[in-house]
Amino acid sequence: MQSPEPERLVDFYVQTYGMHKCQVPTLAAVAPGRQVMATSGVANQLHYFLYSLETDAAWSQFKQRAAQVPQAHQADMSAFAELPADAIGFRDPDGHCVVFASASALSEDALMSSSTYNTADQALPPAMTQHLGIRTPNIDAMVTFYSEVLGFVVSDRVHDDQGQLRACFLRTSELHHALALFGAPVSCFDHQSFEAPDWEGLKQWADHMGDLRQEIVWGVGRHGPGNDVFFMVRDPDGNLAEISSEIEVCSADRPMGIWKHEERTLNLWGKAIMRS
Repeated sequence: MQSPEPERLVDFYVQTYGMHKCQVPTLAAVAPGRQVMATSGVANQLHYFLYSLETDAAWSQFKQRAAQVPQAHQADMSAFAELPADAIGFRDPDGHCVVFASASALSEDALMSSSTYNTADQALPPAMTQHLGIRTPNIDAMVTFYSEVLGFVVSDRVHDDQGQLRACFLRTSELHHALALFGAPVSCFDHQSFEAPDWEGLKQWADHMGDLRQEIVWGVGRHGPGNDVFFMVRDPDGNLAEISSEIEVCSADRPMGIWKHEERTLNLWGKAIMRS
């Protein structure tokens, strides 16, 4: 994540999400299953975001699929020493750098080492990095790039009354979405989501926010697409930070869903943050 005050941003995630502060060499907040990194830059923008391929076979298949896709300039990635040597990156239609690497390479990274977590808050429930969201003025081109070029699968689309695409949720595994795209006037980072193991875990995280007097700005609610329960807070740069649970597990033959663009789609229980 870019930030005009990277240390302040990392300190927020350390405190609110029970993480540990480190610098290897990028300043980061890490805990088992989740990490965020911050470098100097413009608020609400990303330097890059990273997906890993879980098996060697999946990594090989992905590299074959993406062999003809123009890669991001090596200089875009070489500044981040924590990326493994086999990582490959691409620029999406909005200019975001999306990076892919094999899970086996990432497991050897010092940032991922369990020894890093020796001061993480063990009293909190687990919370695994699950997805991120991006706002975009080019949603059709973005959906085409991630689905048709990189091979993400569209789980659900959200259309307005004129049939225009307003949001799209794409998956990379059986979980409902690894990427959420929201039509908006500007291109920017929207949120990241950590997945708690169950409803009880989500309540413990909400109580933790209450103990810190950290305002929950949206939720507790239940998304329509994905059917997950959630709440969101805002970090010091204004990015949304989500805890969710119970996200839909999709079968390989699950048909794509179509939802109406309205508050109830984004929150079956009440009010929603509308991006446009």
